[in-house]
Amino acid sequence: MENKLKVLVADPISPKGVELLKQKGFETIEAYGSTPEQVKELIKDADAVIVRSETKITADVLGCAKKLKAIGRAGVGVDNIDVPAASEKGVVVMNTPTGNTVATAELTFTHMLCGTRPIAQANNSIHAEEWNRKAFKGSELRGKTLSVLGMGRIGAEVSKRAMAFGMKVLAYDPFLTEARAKTLGVEMVSLEDAFKNADYLTVHMPLTDATKYMVDEKAFDMMKKGVRVFNCARGGIIKESALVEALKSGKVAAAGLDVYESEPLAKDSPLRQFPNLVMTPHLGASTKEAQESCGIEVAEVISDALSGGAIRNSINKPSVSAEAMKQISPYVALCEKLGLFIQQISTEPVEKLTIKYFGKLGGIDNKLLSLAVQKGYLSKISENANDVNAPAKMKHLGIEVESVNSNAEIDYSELVEVTAACEKGSVQSAAATLMGKAGHPRIVRVDQHEVEINPVNHCVMLLKNIDKPGMVGIIGTILGKYDCNIANMTLSREEGKGEALSVYELDGLPSPEALEELKKVENVKSLRVVDLR
Repeated sequence: MENKLKVLVADPISPKGVELLKQKGFETIEAYGSTPEQVKELIKDADAVIVRSETKITADVLGCAKKLKAIGRAGVGVDNIDVPAASEKGVVVMNTPTGNTVATAELTFTHMLCGTRPIAQANNSIHAEEWNRKAFKGSELRGKTLSVLGMGRIGAEVSKRAMAFGMKVLAYDPFLTEARAKTLGVEMVSLEDAFKNADYLTVHMPLTDATKYMVDEKAFDMMKKGVRVFNCARGGIIKESALVEALKSGKVAAAGLDVYESEPLAKDSPLRQFPNLVMTPHLGASTKEAQESCGIEVAEVISDALSGGAIRNSINKPSVSAEAMKQISPYVALCEKLGLFIQQISTEPVEKLTIKYFGKLGGIDNKLLSLAVQKGYLSKISENANDVNAPAKMKHLGIEVESVNSNAEIDYSELVEVTAACEKGSVQSAAATLMGKAGHPRIVRVDQHEVEINPVNHCVMLLKNIDKPGMVGIIGTILGKYDCNIANMTLSREEGKGEALSVYELDGLPSPEALEELKKVENVKSLRVVDLR
């Protein structure tokens, strides 16, 4: 008799999820509340493990697993899973990103309502045996303007509910297209306008270098007096010290938080002193329906992974044989860098990416390479982007992706070109190849300019200027003044136009002061900095 594949369910999930696993024929071990040592013992012969946030799947635990193929997280965050260790062991890690969408959107709206009508405060007053109707006068949502920072799944759901209440919705999302905004019924605005015009403001973005402290002292200075601010996304998007000062000054009339810079919230946190700040202990996904949805979804993704089906919601790259990876990894890495490069040189929201393959690349499975371009494109603007979930993320941003094999003659044995068509008509493109016997990755064309850029672990500054003598010396002097070292430099003239593109590979990002001085140089027309690290 063939042994059943074993799934260890280490944390409680919906009984429907457990039942689904059993119906699929898996031996299902429910081991809720196990100690770390017990988990190590139970995982030894498990083919998959399912966790929520309680059980930690550390490198130590993974070291005990002899047969493990998949880890399923019933939820979004994977902080309790050592993803690099799992990847090294060839274990795919999957989460359930859609199960808590409505739950988090509804919690956000609950906070908005509590910030409009002082429900929590009035409740506390009644429980204290008081009856003070005059102290709890509220406002209405109807006719107010809501600024939503981040128009992903949850931001879109919050917007839908706000419009049902008669609110006007402004959306700030640098990767949202006008077509998508029109479909959602929201008005696209700049970040500054989102701050200036908000009666209510809510954030629904991942926590990245770009979004950390996005709502800080300067942001509050731009807002109306009496604005109401909410965060049920990620702690750290709103700077807590800035929020404290805005609450003290009265700039913020009310606020609601479900997430914090450090959790659990410190007992001496100054946030606790404000009765007009309603706080919940990270309850975004804490509904019966969300937990049931996540439980069923995690059972489905584990079942598919163990049965040889499609890998869905993968956090890390699905494992491939060492031989196959050796063959394709140089191209995959090259395509990721090219996607990252094109995302950063695109000056407007992108509507379409066209990926063209020339020469020998036509004989390689280009689907994986196209996924790598998308993963690279998303790597600095989206959480947990990988070559499995990248297409869905691109689609959600309203970006069409097309892959084309070309028979056109080229100067290289293989070449991949990515063209970004932007919604206002501008087009940016870049092409790359592997050079020499060692296969050194190089970006060899930017728009119509022939260049040679090493895309590995470099910052790149692209500077367009009027082609005048002495420009290279001026630029180099300014970079040197601000201690920014040049690793390499390429100059490409645009014949007949009197313009040139100079590309500087730098050991680090130029300081804001250096960039400001460079922009003021006579004959400099444009400047872009790309971080390829």
